[in-house]
Amino acid sequence: MTVAKPPYHADVVGSFLRPDSIKTARKARADGNMDEAELAAIEDEAIRDVIKMQEDAGLKAVTDGEFRRAWWHFDFMGMLNGLDIIQREGGGIQFHGVHTKQDVPVITDKLSFPADHPMLEHFKFVAKNSKVTPKISIPGPSAIHFRIADDDIAVSEYKHDAEAYFEAITATYKDAVTAFYDAGCRYLQMDDIFFAYLCDPKIRAERKAKGEDPDWLIGRYAKMMHDAIADRPEDMLIGMHMCRGNFKSTWVAEGAYDPAADAIFNQ
Repeated sequence: MTVAKPPYHADVVGSFLRPDSIKTARKARADGNMDEAELAAIEDEAIRDVIKMQEDAGLKAVTDGEFRRAWWHFDFMGMLNGLDIIQREGGGIQFHGVHTKQDVPVITDKLSFPADHPMLEHFKFVAKNSKVTPKISIPGPSAIHFRIADDDIAVSEYKHDAEAYFEAITATYKDAVTAFYDAGCRYLQMDDIFFAYLCDPKIRAERKAKGEDPDWLIGRYAKMMHDAIADRPEDMLIGMHMCRGNFKSTWVAEGAYDPAADAIFNQ
């Protein structure tokens, strides 16, 4: 494996569209007609293909296309200790003109990063099968706070002490950064899109209606990210991706990045 030092002029920041082989296999698995090992083998083959496609295009960093995931964030979150993803009527995420499946993240116990988090192995597979820098993307720490409603937090300490909650998320991510480094990762991308969401006038109004200050949240999210990566080794690059949501070519948030710019670039 040839390793050049990131960041690069160009690399992939999001997921690739799933090939038919994976979509067919996922349905077969959901219907009980395929076991996990068979599904994983099909995912492995598709990931090798998408790695080669990126390498053939001249990219110096490659990903697995997030082919093993159903979501960009909930899969990672649901693999943490103390956090589950459930289905609930009325759940899901509303994009402009389309609503996602009704998955809902809930906190059931104290948060922590497990030593056997499956995405560590997902990264190792990319590293083993690539000739250039392997990269993995995970949701940023703000995803937990932004996406989980107060009523879905079963830990009293988190529900009644905001700082304890933020510190628990931060500690979980500090351990995640260390674990990915120990797995060989030198290029980790954090998808921290909720900075952009909190720039949207409608979303800002919704947060204010809940008694939250969106500008304070932006600052607290920035501190959480800063603290989570502060102890990373010098040879590990952390990239941050922001967007306004993307599902079936539609979006969630709108508006300029001005409300978040200072926190992101100067704090």
